[in-house]
Amino acid sequence: MMVLYSGTTCPFSHRCRFVLYEKGMDFEIKDIDLFNKPEDISVMNPYGQVPILVERDLVLYESNIINEYIDERFPHPQLMPADPVMRGRTRLFLLNFERELFIHIDALEKGNQKQQDKARERVTAVLTQLAPNLAKQKWMLGEEFTMLDVAIAPLLWRLDHYGIDLPRQAAPVMKYAERIFSRPAYFEALTPSEKVMRK
Repeated sequence: MMVLYSGTTCPFSHRCRFVLYEKGMDFEIKDIDLFNKPEDISVMNPYGQVPILVERDLVLYESNIINEYIDERFPHPQLMPADPVMRGRTRLFLLNFERELFIHIDALEKGNQKQQDKARERVTAVLTQLAPNLAKQKWMLGEEFTMLDVAIAPLLWRLDHYGIDLPRQAAPVMKYAERIFSRPAYFEALTPSEKVMRK
């Protein structure tokens, strides 16, 4: 059975929990206290971070790598596009999300006022740029729910928590977020600590 070592407030762990629930498979989640991590976390992941997925003798870390592995092992419903060109584009989008959005998580959670303000500004700008695209289609890539929607969801859920108030022109992003949050698997994947992050 797959075991996911997961932080109860970690947006990256949240992604992996979301995929596991979308797949509706058997798995075990081990909640890790991020402020008092067990020693074996650093043995499994040299960077000492969660999420970590363990299946028999396989140990994986980094949320996007874990999620692609789960998607290949359990292909229904398929979250990475079947077409190689679209899959390549999806991986590029995932990288952009990391470099343009999720890179600011540390500053939002642990930074001083100036760092937090700058991070809020950047995240707001990037999300607002996505609005015209999301006004025209249901999901990030069109009509199919994919790994891109999974990847961005934890950040959208935490906007209130991070003090990010999107401008009116980003309204399509918030409507899109509500579509994600209404998925049963999304709600199941939330920890009690995450449920209180959103007003």
